Formats: sequence, C-alpha cells, structure tokens
Amino acid sequence: MLKKENAVLVFIDVQGKLSELVDGSEALFGNLRRLLQGMNALDVPVIVTEQIPEKLGPTRDEFQEVITGQPIAKSAFSCCCEPAFFQCLAKSERKQVILCGIETHICVYQTAMDLLEADYEVYVVADAVSSRDPANKALALRRLENEGVKLTGTEMLLFELLGDAKDPAFKSILQIVK
Repeated sequence: MLKKENAVLVFIDVQGKLSELVDGSEALFGNLRRLLQGMNALDVPVIVTEQIPEKLGPTRDEFQEVITGQPIAKSAFSCCCEPAFFQCLAKSERKQVILCGIETHICVYQTAMDLLEADYEVYVVADAVSSRDPANKALALRRLENEGVKLTGTEMLLFELLGDAKDPAFKSILQIVK
C-alpha cells in the first residue's frame, strides 16, 4: 500500500504544445491538477521535470500555481539520467515513487524502468499519463505492469494515500475529486 509518509510524486514534462497534442489532453490536465492539489493537501512532495525547456517551453501555466520548487531541466528521456533529479529524490527519503505526465511510452516508461532498477517501488497513475497516440500509451502501460510497476488512478491514489476519513485532509481530498 502507498503511504503518504513514504511517497513522492514525479510530474514529468507537461510542457508547451506537446502537452496539447497528447490523446485526451483535457481529461489529462484535469487529473494532473487534482493530483497536484491532492499532494499539496497530503504534504506529499512533488518533483517536476521539464524536457529541454529552452525548446519545448516551461511547464504549463495552469500548473504553475500549485507547484512549489524549481522544475528540473533534462535532455535524456529518463528523469533518472539527470543527477539533480536523483539528488532531489534521495533528499526526499521516500521509496514509493508515483509517476504522471507525458509521454507514457517514452519519458514515463524509461523513468519507471530506471527507478525499478534503483530499487524504488514505482506507481504510474494511468489516467494522469498520455501519449500522442493512444496505442503507444496502452503498450507502455502493459509493459510497465509486466515489469512490476503498479498501476493506479487519480482518485484511487488520493484515497489510498489518505487512508482514513478521519485524516484532517479528508475534506480537502473530497473537494478535489468532486
């Protein structure tokens, strides 16, 4: 089970025009926003990455207000190839890594594989990842699951992290998922 005290969210490359070209972008953006709000309500740290931001642009404006901290720029597809990412992850002292963002079959997939190899417990939020071609997302989710990554959904994840209706964050989470 996911525990908020041991979890960290990695928000991968939700930038510029590419983010608008992925399949189901409107639903994706809604789930990503709920995830970010939920992490804030539950005090779960968030690490944000940006793929070559000088070319693809910064993280979408609509997420800037709910993101704290500076995004980590990268050029490799896997976040794990960027030393600043691993430093930030190690500093969090958390071993359950939740992935969301784009594209599922490239950056999310390669990051998940590297995290598994580094002995992290990896979760992918299936309704908070996407690719330009839905077939690529479906293929990536199948491969991820076969490799040992745990799949979850936005609402399922938030309530799993919450754990108890008596938690002070319960009302906030309820408002976020409505």
